[in-house]
Amino acid sequence: MRYSLIYILLLICNISTAQTYKKVHFNSILVDTHNDFLSKAVDDHVVFDTDLKGITYSDLNRMREGGVKVQVWSIFCDDQYGKGSAFSYANKEIDSLYAICARNPTTMQIVYSYNDLMQAVKDHKLACMSGVEGGHMIEDNLDYIDSFYKRGVRYMTLSWNNSTSWSTSAQDETQHAFKVTPYGLNDFGKQVVKKMNQLGMMVDISHVGEKTFADVISTSTKPVIASHSSVYALCPVFRNLKDDQIRAIAKNGGVIQVNFFSGFIDSTFFKKVESFMNLHHVEHDSLVALKKPDYAIELYFQKKYKNEFEDMRPPLSMLMDHIDYIVKLVGVDYVGLGSDFDGIDSSPKGLDGVQDYPKITEELIKRGYSEKDIRKILGGNFLRVFKANQVGNPKHKA
Repeated sequence: MRYSLIYILLLICNISTAQTYKKVHFNSILVDTHNDFLSKAVDDHVVFDTDLKGITYSDLNRMREGGVKVQVWSIFCDDQYGKGSAFSYANKEIDSLYAICARNPTTMQIVYSYNDLMQAVKDHKLACMSGVEGGHMIEDNLDYIDSFYKRGVRYMTLSWNNSTSWSTSAQDETQHAFKVTPYGLNDFGKQVVKKMNQLGMMVDISHVGEKTFADVISTSTKPVIASHSSVYALCPVFRNLKDDQIRAIAKNGGVIQVNFFSGFIDSTFFKKVESFMNLHHVEHDSLVALKKPDYAIELYFQKKYKNEFEDMRPPLSMLMDHIDYIVKLVGVDYVGLGSDFDGIDSSPKGLDGVQDYPKITEELIKRGYSEKDIRKILGGNFLRVFKANQVGNPKHKA
């Protein structure tokens, strides 16, 4: 009888915990600042408002299932696009977002201001903004920043892995691949930052080099964001933020939105991938010889060797460690979530898509975070920065 009572008590405790984390989660405003689905919509012709489980990390129903209230959609193209093509391609992705929202007017809404956002949340609609991931998409034209802003772009990542003529990337600064010196922002780059401050477009320092980062911090008059970056001390890759950068963002009043990519949160991940590819190098080389594109080769291996890929994924606890690290270093007011879903090919175990966001809340509760602090991490910190960047009542048009 004693064991039965213990079992019943444990069962009641587990049910209570589940109800607690779900209540906290769904009563919070969950903001994800970086989702690359629009690239898949344009390039692969997948449709957001259909069931895409097993195909993508995201779709409309799973967004609701995961409790996502605000999504900032990444507008992305790589360095194959330059002057004469990058701005046009970016607008093609923005067009796709407008089309998705137009098909789903009762459940989705493009928002242009903090007040718009809060009203959309109140109306139980997914509040949608966009962020341009790479300054090359303005094609060295300040007027294009105005154009993006009018269409709902509310942050711009100053560089992607490729440097621009005015901003050096973390990849180029680290690998010394960019021939133009000095590194950092030149005079035009500082004009870009000032223009964004003037409009109310958040400056995103994910992907930028350390010299560019320092120039941004000394130039920007508004809080900045890292839309999808994690902690260098825990996973030393060029895309992650070092302690002095984390402190500088906190001093600036900004926020770091932690990236979910396995390679940015687990320092052993790339070694595991390398070992896997060495084991299967003959098969890989044959696919390359057939001129299969990289994404097709990657998909082939993921499907054929599903269990091996699963074993390479880090535990969810490693992602939570990055959140903990930032909180312990600078406080709970400077961290949030920037998943990089549908721009990544590996995420922590248990985070198989946007439907799994409640698991993060559950883990935060287990680690002793209060409901107030969880609300900050899930979205409150970003909302503070977004509001601080707003200038008057922004004008906008489709």
